[in-house]
This record gives sequence, C-alpha cells and structure tokens, in this order.
Amino acid sequence: MGINEKVLVFLLALIIDLFFGEFPSVIHPVVYMGRVGKFFDNIYKSRSSKAVSFVLGMISLIVELIIWGGLGYFLQSFSKRFTIAMIFEVCILKSTFSIRSLYEHVKRCYTNDVELLRKNVSMIVSRDTSKLDKSHLYSAAVESLAENISDSITGPLFYYVLFGLPGAVVYRVVNTYDALFGYRNARYEWFGKFPARFDDLLNLVPSRLTALFISFFNFKRSWEYIKKYGGIKINATYPMSAFAGVLGLGFEKIGYYKFDGKLPDMEDLGKALRLYKKVVFLIILVVVFSCMVV
Repeated sequence: MGINEKVLVFLLALIIDLFFGEFPSVIHPVVYMGRVGKFFDNIYKSRSSKAVSFVLGMISLIVELIIWGGLGYFLQSFSKRFTIAMIFEVCILKSTFSIRSLYEHVKRCYTNDVELLRKNVSMIVSRDTSKLDKSHLYSAAVESLAENISDSITGPLFYYVLFGLPGAVVYRVVNTYDALFGYRNARYEWFGKFPARFDDLLNLVPSRLTALFISFFNFKRSWEYIKKYGGIKINATYPMSAFAGVLGLGFEKIGYYKFDGKLPDMEDLGKALRLYKKVVFLIILVVVFSCMVV
C-alpha cells in the first residue's frame, strides 16, 4: 500500500465515523465477529473439560483471525486496482474504531437525573449500577471514557499504522472476543482465557501510548497518577490514571480500586468530554503523520 493511499483510507474512514457514527447492526462487521466463537461455544456447552474449553476458544479465535485478517489483506491488496475494493477497505477500517460513538455514549451520562444516569452508565460498563450514588456513576462513566480511548481508538489505529487494514482487523477481532468471552465465570473462564490473554498482549503498547497522549495535557500530575495507579490492572488503568491526573480527580470501583481525589460530578464529566476531544485530535495527528513515514 502506498503512503498516500494509507492516509487517504484512514481519513475517509475518519470522516464516515465523525459524521455518521456506527454502521447499522445488520451491516456492521463487528456484529459478525465472534460468530465462529459462539458456534464453538455451543459445541462446548455439554462438556466439562477445562482443556477442551481452552482449545476450542483458541481454535475459534485463530479461525476468525484467518477469515478476517485474510479479508483485510485481500481488500488492501486490490484497493489500488479496484475502486470497490478501496470502498470496502474504508468501511472495514471505519468499523474497527469508534470516536463519535464513544463520545455519544458517555455524553448521555451528562444528566442530573440519577435513574437516567444509572441506565446510561449501565450501557457502557459491566459493573452493577443499581445501587451506585451519583459520584460513583460519574466515576464509572469517566473511567470508561478513558479506558476506551485505548480499546476503541488507539489500539486499532496503532496496528493500522504498523500493518495496514489486516492489523486493525486482527486487533478488533481479538478485542471483540475478549468482550464476548473474556469473563472469569463458570462458562467462559477457560473458553475465553486465550482471547483474554491475547487481548492483554495486543494492548500493552496502545494502553501506554494512550496514557502518553493524555499526559500531554498535564504532564506532571498525570505521571504522578500513572506511577501510583497505572499498574493496578495490566492495561486499563494506564489511560484511566492519566485521565484522572489531568483532571485532578479520584476514581473508584468499589471493592476493586480507588484513586485518591474528589470523585467526579456532572461538571467534571463535561471536562472529561472536552479532554477526550483534545486527546482524540492529537491521536489523529499522530496517526496521519505515522502513516506518512511508516
């Protein structure tokens, strides 16, 4: 792929994302990622062997990576000669990252109505929101915003810069598998273990890059938070701690972690959304420049 074409594909995908958001579910590639995993998961339902579960989870992910990675390679290879291939390349790349959708989902949490706040926060986090007070609900929303900058933006675009469309697609498949099966419960503890560990590996660099991008907006304080809280989780708490540092806030997931400082209120959520825009703009500039030199 030529340098200019790589930038063009990204900018066209970016325009689609910023103006239109997510594709309808019926044509969204991510909706169909994980279908092979669900097929293998259904095979496993009647079995009890941890080894069988682990192997089925690993095989299903590998099969899915071959399918989607192959599609990405095919479209990228033929996009120079066939306009239709480039159109599909743009659309597939757009499906691997979500800038507008992430912003809109978190912005819905900008409300004083506690019941509506609970409902909207429950749409973006896995924790039980039914008994959380406003401060912990706003905290969950800002935490999700910070963490998902890495998962929804930096991660796929980092691998796009390095490996083109196949890299972005492979990242999104692994991340989707982690979201579907990466749970420590009786059903998915072993089936989802390989995808979860693979996702951890792929996010080692993007999570720390995201923290670096965020830290540009208050370097000293963000790095104080990163050093103190970044290692709580292997990846997620790096961008979260940088975000908390820049905003001068505390975060708390009750029973799991607590960052020192005042928990967010609705005004802080507004500040977080404004910081998100700045960070995303910086990421876009870095991606465009990197596509021109890599």
